[in-house]
Amino acid sequence: MLASSDTTLQSLTSSAEPSVQIRNLNFHYGEGDLFKQVLFDINLEIYSGQIVILTGPSGSGKTTLLTLIGALRTIQDGSLQILGQELKGLAPKKLVQIRKNIGFIFQAHNLFHSLTARQNVMMSTDLFSHQGGNAKAAEILGQLGLSDRVDYKPHALSGGQKQRVAIARALVNRPNLILADEPTAALDKKSGRDVVTLMQKMAKEEGITILMVTHDNRILDVADRIINLVDGNLESDNIINDFSTSHDETGMDSRTFML
Repeated sequence: MLASSDTTLQSLTSSAEPSVQIRNLNFHYGEGDLFKQVLFDINLEIYSGQIVILTGPSGSGKTTLLTLIGALRTIQDGSLQILGQELKGLAPKKLVQIRKNIGFIFQAHNLFHSLTARQNVMMSTDLFSHQGGNAKAAEILGQLGLSDRVDYKPHALSGGQKQRVAIARALVNRPNLILADEPTAALDKKSGRDVVTLMQKMAKEEGITILMVTHDNRILDVADRIINLVDGNLESDNIINDFSTSHDETGMDSRTFML
């Protein structure tokens, strides 16, 4: 059963359009004797500009939920809407379009070994064909403390530096939604703080929604909400920080949620 703060969140944000909306989501692996259900009746809403940290023991289904939200797995049962688009039954080409609006940060950095740090960041989008892409990639690498490593290839970078390049690649396009799985696990205290500070700045200034799986207690203070997932069930949803959001002059309402 979710904490009572979940009711508060729903009442205060009922008129807003959630970035992530999940209804009665179930997910399993295998069939027959190999059947194993890993997510049970998940209901969740996350709003623009929120930083939500997802915690829970290993094997609780956190990464599975993250990959479903990222349109990397097929929805089996229930409803999952990302940025207003229902994912269940969506054609593969449409799923690709959804992913273009999501920044992914996973534990494996998956860099191209033949490319420099700057080129790896530029590979995340069509920056190679856009004027200013070079500078844009270098700028975000600098914000993550890699200004002197922009032209280094992965073999000349430490594990933590490679992870920061991967993070820069996910953030460079200012996606509408960022999904991060243990983004600071390979980073020292200062580097980890630099990463989450930049993500916090983007969330608050640009309305980017961030869902982060982490066991790093050093960064829990950046969260607006901390959700605990245990054995595939959402056990609690605790509101940590005041959360405010506003919209520009596009006709959308301006409002503030003090949670």
